[in-house]
Amino acid sequence: MSSPSYETGSRPLRYSGTAMLLHWVLAIALVAIFGLGLYMTGLPFSPQRLKLYNWHKWAGVTILALSVLRLVWRITHRPPALPRAMERAMPVWQKAAHHATHHLLYVLFFAVPLIGWAYSSAAGFPIVFLGVWQLPDFVPVSKELAEAIKPWHELSAYAMAGLVVVHVAAALKHQIIDRDGLLQRMLPGKR
Repeated sequence: MSSPSYETGSRPLRYSGTAMLLHWVLAIALVAIFGLGLYMTGLPFSPQRLKLYNWHKWAGVTILALSVLRLVWRITHRPPALPRAMERAMPVWQKAAHHATHHLLYVLFFAVPLIGWAYSSAAGFPIVFLGVWQLPDFVPVSKELAEAIKPWHELSAYAMAGLVVVHVAAALKHQIIDRDGLLQRMLPGKR
């Protein structure tokens, strides 16, 4: 991975190659798992639906692992500061929204798969990652608990999808309307 260029003061101007890779892989995985979730829940009970539910669980476990890696990377590597001109021009509410969206996304990176895991465990359907490694049950088997947890997985997934839309819209606004180069910090290649 290429190393980021640095602004005077030791804060990078761009995200590192590892941060970019984790961002884009997680972004693609989240869009795919959300689409799969929407599709599979509309199918009638069948072997195909069961197979897709297993793939959904495997993807959820993978997203959880990627989220751990991404959080560790984020904690150990400072992200680039907003460009000074942008920082000065951005209204206070936008800065607050910028930080709140990022923090909430990180919370949901963990909450959505953990709630899904809890639901699967409570429903009595263990997660067998890639069909080989059975993960421990997150909660005891309980039909009542499963029914209580189920809507939270859906609601948290929709909340994350909404935040992703806000995040993408903000990035596109900066790229197309403001033309301030903010998006370039997360795109591979030289700048």
